[in-house]
Amino acid sequence: MKGGASYNAPMSDKPQITTYLKTFCGWSEGVRAIMRKYDLEFEEKDIIKNPAFRWEMEQKTGQPLSPCVEVNGEMLPDVSGEEVETYLLEKGLVEANEAEPDAPIDSSCSPEQHEKQALAEAAEMGEPGKIVFLD
Repeated sequence: MKGGASYNAPMSDKPQITTYLKTFCGWSEGVRAIMRKYDLEFEEKDIIKNPAFRWEMEQKTGQPLSPCVEVNGEMLPDVSGEEVETYLLEKGLVEANEAEPDAPIDSSCSPEQHEKQALAEAAEMGEPGKIVFLD
C-alpha cells in the first residue's frame, strides 16, 4: 500500500468503506471476515453479480485484481483481509481486539468456492452457446 493521503480519525468516527468483492472467493471472504470482526459498516460491490462494479474497480485502481477496499477515499488494491486489518490498525481506524475472524483472512479460494463461483458465473451468462438478449 503505497502513497495516498494519511487519515487519522478519532476512534469514535466510523470509516467510510467500500469493498469490491467476488460473490464466492476466499480472499473476498477474508475481507468480509475483518469487517465482521470489527463490526464495521461497509458498502459491498459484488464485481461478479454486477460487471459495472468490476469496471468501476478497474478504473479506480488501474488493475483487474480483487478484492479492493476503499477506506475514507484511499484505495487498497488487490488486498487480503489480513492486509486490510493491518491498514485499519495502523491508521487508528479500529482498536486491536483478540477476537478470531470467523473465516480465514489470508487464503485463496477453496475448490468448493471455485466451483460455486463457476456455477454462479455460468448462471449469470446462461447456457453455453445460447444467445441471451439483454433489455
